[in-house]
Amino acid sequence: MSNAVKNYVCELTGEQTAQLRELLQTKGWQLDTIPYAHWRGRMEGTTVVAYQSGKLTVQGAGTADFVQFLLEPEVLRTARFGYEKELAEIENPAMFEPHAGIDESGKGDFFGPLVIACCYTDADSARSLLEAGVTDSKAVSSDKKIMFLADQIRKVCAGRFSLVAIGPEAYNRLYESFGNLNRLLAWGHAKALENLLEKVPDCPRAISDQFSNPRNVLQALQERGRGIKLEQHPKAEADIAVAAASILAREEFVRRLEQLGKTCGMKLPKGAGPQVLECGRKLVSTAGKEILPKVC
Repeated sequence: MSNAVKNYVCELTGEQTAQLRELLQTKGWQLDTIPYAHWRGRMEGTTVVAYQSGKLTVQGAGTADFVQFLLEPEVLRTARFGYEKELAEIENPAMFEPHAGIDESGKGDFFGPLVIACCYTDADSARSLLEAGVTDSKAVSSDKKIMFLADQIRKVCAGRFSLVAIGPEAYNRLYESFGNLNRLLAWGHAKALENLLEKVPDCPRAISDQFSNPRNVLQALQERGRGIKLEQHPKAEADIAVAAASILAREEFVRRLEQLGKTCGMKLPKGAGPQVLECGRKLVSTAGKEILPKVC
């Protein structure tokens, strides 16, 4: 694997997380804490974060060396880095069969739209996306990298994807109509899938993360999508088509959030939390509370 690789994500057990921390401490890494993480380690431009969810992220110029010569042999006891594509074809051959992946962005954000993307892949495009470094958007920390990966996906998938963007005002109307978020999401997933099927009518199946009963999505599908096999899995973003959809959805969310900020004259933060609430207060104080339904 090329040393140009600067991002890596994996899952660790609690025991492995503690073992890695001790290992980094003995090797002189600078250790501290950040929100939602057990610890963060930094050394010479490489950053390692062990999240409370069990996810470990490695970023920086030393990513490849860290994974190949420390993390895998000392903690994971495997040798997978650099062979992900080959191993994926052996361990998950269904991922290389023709299918669509669906994912959304903006669900947990106070400001901005809800965006649902659907992306179609086959064997060739799946390999190309893996080689391009496409992964779940939640594992990508910078908007710049999201934009780069989205551009790669557009080139590889060449129009075989769809986007459904629901702005704040439309979201509020739809939420009132559907009564809960899962029904709204099911409608959005169905709409994105229907739009994809107009471009790829012979797509045999679609995969998404498990957020509600699959029947909610099936019931929302129009005639075009009724014959498709719909699968919902926990951690569906491990599938390359779902990962590609997550990147496309995130890029559109980021772009539209930036546009909203320009419209109201204030940069709108992502996510939800104290800084988001503070931004909301400032927005109300300058533009009045009637601005809120237009941005959140």
